Amino acid sequence: MENAFYIVACRFHVREKDRLLITGYFLENRPDGNRIEIRLDGKKMFYTMDGIRLHPMKFRKIKKRLITKQFFFWVHLPKDWREASRLEVAQSYRGKEEKMKTFAVSELKKLEKWQANSIDKVNMEEKGFSIEGWYYNRKNASIRFLDENQNELEMKEEKVRRLDVLREYPECKKEEIVGFKAFYEEVVPRKLEVCFEEDERHAEETMNLKRKLRRQKMQDDLRKVRIYYRQFGVRAAFIRVGDKLSGKNGTEYEEWLRRHEPSKIRLYQQKRKKFARMPKISIVVPLYRTPEEYLREMLDSVRRQSYQNWELCLSDGSGEDSPITEILKEYIKKDSRIQVKNNKKQLHISDNTNVALDMATGDYIAFMDHDDLLTPDALYECVAELNEYPDTELIYTDEDKITMDGEEYFFPHFKSDFNLDMLCTTNYFCHLVVVKKELYQAAGKLNGEYDGAQDYDFVLRCVEKTDKIRHIPKILYHWRACEGSTAGSADNKSYIVDAGAKAVRAHYRRMGIEAEVIPTKYPGMYRTKYPVKQTPKISIIIPNKDHTDDLIKCLRSIREKNTYENIEILIVENNSQKKRTFKDYRRIMYEDSRVKVLYWKGEGFNYPEINQYGVDHAAGEYLLFLNNDTEMIGSDCIKEMLSYCMREDVGAVGARMYYEDGTLQHGGVIIGLGGVAGHAFLGIDGDSPGYFARAQVIHDLSAVTAACMMMKKRVYEEVGGFDSKFAVAFNDVDLCLKIRKAGYLIVYDPYAELIHYESKSRGYEDTEEKIERFHGEVNLFQTRWKDFLKKGDPYYSPNLTLDHNDFGLNHLAKVERR
Repeated sequence: MENAFYIVACRFHVREKDRLLITGYFLENRPDGNRIEIRLDGKKMFYTMDGIRLHPMKFRKIKKRLITKQFFFWVHLPKDWREASRLEVAQSYRGKEEKMKTFAVSELKKLEKWQANSIDKVNMEEKGFSIEGWYYNRKNASIRFLDENQNELEMKEEKVRRLDVLREYPECKKEEIVGFKAFYEEVVPRKLEVCFEEDERHAEETMNLKRKLRRQKMQDDLRKVRIYYRQFGVRAAFIRVGDKLSGKNGTEYEEWLRRHEPSKIRLYQQKRKKFARMPKISIVVPLYRTPEEYLREMLDSVRRQSYQNWELCLSDGSGEDSPITEILKEYIKKDSRIQVKNNKKQLHISDNTNVALDMATGDYIAFMDHDDLLTPDALYECVAELNEYPDTELIYTDEDKITMDGEEYFFPHFKSDFNLDMLCTTNYFCHLVVVKKELYQAAGKLNGEYDGAQDYDFVLRCVEKTDKIRHIPKILYHWRACEGSTAGSADNKSYIVDAGAKAVRAHYRRMGIEAEVIPTKYPGMYRTKYPVKQTPKISIIIPNKDHTDDLIKCLRSIREKNTYENIEILIVENNSQKKRTFKDYRRIMYEDSRVKVLYWKGEGFNYPEINQYGVDHAAGEYLLFLNNDTEMIGSDCIKEMLSYCMREDVGAVGARMYYEDGTLQHGGVIIGLGGVAGHAFLGIDGDSPGYFARAQVIHDLSAVTAACMMMKKRVYEEVGGFDSKFAVAFNDVDLCLKIRKAGYLIVYDPYAELIHYESKSRGYEDTEEKIERFHGEVNLFQTRWKDFLKKGDPYYSPNLTLDHNDFGLNHLAKVERR
């Protein structure tokens, strides 16, 4: 059948027992020409039909047709339906009838008592297992977990929002859908029974837990092997399978780390490598009563370096009764490249490090803590980078944490390439840092005034002196998470937070920048607030087609919450159909003299052309592109964005945007996500910090969404503005990449907050024409920015996945040792 209807689910209304819901898809995404009949023992049933557009992530293909819309058939059953025998669903297309599905009433009676719920995922954890899902809770629903002996398991349960379920259960209120993630950290039982109960409705699901987890892992591994085979070929796939079959234990990250460690053969080859430049690297380490085990491991990790031209400069600030003197003497005899200064008195961290710096004779200086470890190829990778980029003056690398006993590696920090605003937010350089000796001399020694954040102060002084900075996206340093160390938590030493804020303030003072530095709720992370002393005019450009209820809400939030006064609001009317829309325009302009309605006369929808029409009429020095389906939350949203946009080095500023339910809709844009570009942290809880708190702190990115984006008008004109070839999709990302290419920064400012009701004004891509256009814009973007996509987003690590927006590990990472 040409426009066939495909049934995907059948259930009862969660509250009304005589309303049955049948959901499915039409091949043509609309019921045109297809008549659905629902009959109970041959008698036609009355029904109502609704349709919702699927989110693009939920698009699917049936018989090579792209499905973009889901349909709901609400069937009103008679009170005596339970006495019937069967319910039939038939479709009729161009006079031809086809029976689609027959439900026995006995089946429907079972469905009637079914408690709406779902077990979505069961995962094996490092300890025990976790289970994720949701259930419907009208009044007093409960969930219980039982083992094979009917013993109730004590599970740690977390509640999570499930906006996706609400789309499938449109009759529910959001508080009635309870999402959960439950953890069990004891021995995994053989079987698990999950019981959902509420009044007379109940549901049970029993699973062979160990078999299910084993099968799930096998299926997941098989899927990964297939992907790996397609990406890297047969040989690499066999190697990967061999690793899996070897029985190696460890966390997901530790498995990832093992795959990326250099082999013994590779390390041997590195030792024999002769670079064009073979600089001496001085590793400076301040020692203070270092536990013997940690000290020996640190020293051995340096001695195992595959690059041989180094010296180790150790300053012992333990005092006259130093417990490590004999160990140091032992290592001096073992290796002539190790130098030690016994200070005979206790020294603070900066003074102790400076003594080690005075000993350094190398061309470059590497900083290391007394209980941490270098990977065996750490210096080799740095020297390889220096040879590839010979003008480099500062290098920083990725790092992870290592437990006190040295048994586990965890919490990898896969960093952004040089990111000035991130550096003013936190010392993300951290370890390993290598600087050219001339840069160290220009920046100066470590300053004891900043003890606790002395390294932060130092790297800030370095970046003031050079822009020749390279990031090596490889784990080359293991930071020991000792109890009480900053690796464990900055909370352990609260003075570190104060010292860090002081270091950032000193940086701004040296640079002649007036700014306020405020510690955030995340220890070691700071917010910079710039004063707005001038009041340039801002032109707020809002495209609109009908949907004036949304527009009025948007304008009301500007009028009632915004405190920045020098604005004009340009509503760019584009092809509205409703008379009420134009009546509302007149009322809006009457209520606020700052509002003007501009009438764009183009055809169809072309976001760049519509906004360009607004820019052509804009009187402001700054442009704020704003969707009509947004609502400002705070009073300083516009002022906050302006404070960053006024910086000479900044081209555009984006905001943090939430869905109506409080989950995150926009936390910046990652280039390459999903093959083109996508929003970071999409769908996480609005209060969640995200990866290394990146959802919550200011930093630079390659792009932000134009649903709320501020930029200088002169920068917009300099780069040529929006490109009308991107009529709907990726026009903002394309513009941002042009701004970056011109040398300006794109700043994500999470302190400018809005609710974004998303695509109410236009809808998703749901017709063949729109879908074809969307694919055309994808191809155009991938062609235009081919080199950028190939190289990768500089603000997003190649070690992180592009399949999801959760900053998870990229198991197919091609970042290999040199």
